[in-house]
Amino acid sequence: MERTVVRCADGHVFSTASFPMQKADRLGPGRLVRCPRCARLRSAVPVVMEKR
Repeated sequence: MERTVVRCADGHVFSTASFPMQKADRLGPGRLVRCPRCARLRSAVPVVMEKR
């Protein structure tokens, strides 16, 4: 399974194996995911990796 690097609403960056993107009833890239740093359900968005 592919892991996705995400950033929660509090700014914590972590990777998750479950980041559902196929739901048609949701708008935008944000999803509710349990953040391992603050241990709460937070809105999270994928992190865009930059190549340098």
